[in-house]
Amino acid sequence: MLKEFKDFITRGNLIDLAVAFIIAGAFATVVGGLVSFLIMPLVAAIFGQPSFQGLTFTLNEAAIPYGQFITVLVNFLLVAAAVFFFIVKPYNMWRARRAEAETAAPEAAPEPSEEVLLLRQIRDQLTITNR
Repeated sequence: MLKEFKDFITRGNLIDLAVAFIIAGAFATVVGGLVSFLIMPLVAAIFGQPSFQGLTFTLNEAAIPYGQFITVLVNFLLVAAAVFFFIVKPYNMWRARRAEAETAAPEAAPEPSEEVLLLRQIRDQLTITNR
């Protein structure tokens, strides 16, 4: 099992994966800031609330902050939409074009030149003569 893990680590894809995680973390931070500091205050202003962060309801003396959940939900939806439209959709289009190119009929061979036709005739005549 350790050898298998070592083989996995020494593959080149591990660096790519690490870079992807770092970029994804930074992207999530940017989207979180966009949601918290721009989108949610605008939505709160539209609905006449000072902020969604402070929205809570009390159940048996326990405050349940559903406003924070709404913020996290909007954050998730924006990240999911960005991943879908900037990664999944282009990748699927690329795969479809690639599959279409692979299944396309091969192009017809170009017509042989006069020299090739003449050489074929000579070959055929030599074959008949040598029999």
